[in-house]
Amino acid sequence: MSRASRQPGESAGDYVKRKASAYLALTKPRVIELLLVSTFPTMIFAERGMPPLWLMISTLVGGAMAAGASGAFNCYIDRDMDKLMKRTKGRPLVTGDLTPKEALIFSWVLAIASLVVLWFGTNPLTTALGLAAILLYVVFYTMILKRRTAQNIVWGGIAGCMPVLIAWAAVTEKVEWPAVILFLVIFLWTPPHYWPLSMKYADDYNAASVPMLGAIANARRVSVQVVLYAWATVVCSLLLVPLGHAGILYTAIAGGAGIWFIVESHVLYREARDEHKPAVVNRKAMKVFHISITYLTIVFLALAFDPFVGSPLFG
Repeated sequence: MSRASRQPGESAGDYVKRKASAYLALTKPRVIELLLVSTFPTMIFAERGMPPLWLMISTLVGGAMAAGASGAFNCYIDRDMDKLMKRTKGRPLVTGDLTPKEALIFSWVLAIASLVVLWFGTNPLTTALGLAAILLYVVFYTMILKRRTAQNIVWGGIAGCMPVLIAWAAVTEKVEWPAVILFLVIFLWTPPHYWPLSMKYADDYNAASVPMLGAIANARRVSVQVVLYAWATVVCSLLLVPLGHAGILYTAIAGGAGIWFIVESHVLYREARDEHKPAVVNRKAMKVFHISITYLTIVFLALAFDPFVGSPLFG
């Protein structure tokens, strides 16, 4: 039963609060938080210091709005499969707190507003990259890849890499090699971040006929891929030292966090070789999922502080 309209006995204040909460949930705030974790430090690193306040606000607000619009479009398009998955049963289009029409209008308004903010607050290249990020997530990932291939999160993850390009372009008005390296770090990080989660929620993805690798392949095969991508992510992150003028702080912290990420990925692989311990494997998979978030946060925090500590190791 739809709860989009005001319910009997529901006060006006409670109705407004419920609707506001539903619109916020539509934007996937946790995803936005993770994207901002990569955006702000990238701006500092590109500037080699603190960028102008107005530029930071415009980039962060515009970027957050673009990510929120992408998430809202995703909820609208995937509302049929969200009904079938326990993990997504609380989304506002499943609970009925919002109608599909409300969600679609909100998505368009937020998307257009994000581009307006980026256009007037940054520069044309940044705005174009913001538009590309929305299209990549909504069209390339959600509409084309997600339901068709087990490599959906690999290539669809390109949308999640765009914030570092947006951040770099906002500061420099161009895209340079350090931005490309950071783009590749997130690109390589996405599979070992998301595939462990899909192992845990394999039944959900199978119920919704989404061919996520963690749901359609055995744990050993998935864990091998997690290990390989974890190694690639860490190696790529260290390319920022010779090619991006990163210093000793970034090198030490990114290297240390990378070792931790790789070790835990190998632990998952070790447990996944025993097919008789699915509960243990799922626990290890979720541990890698959470560690991957911490790892990326640590790397980008090191990126933010690095310009203020010492000098580049190369160049």
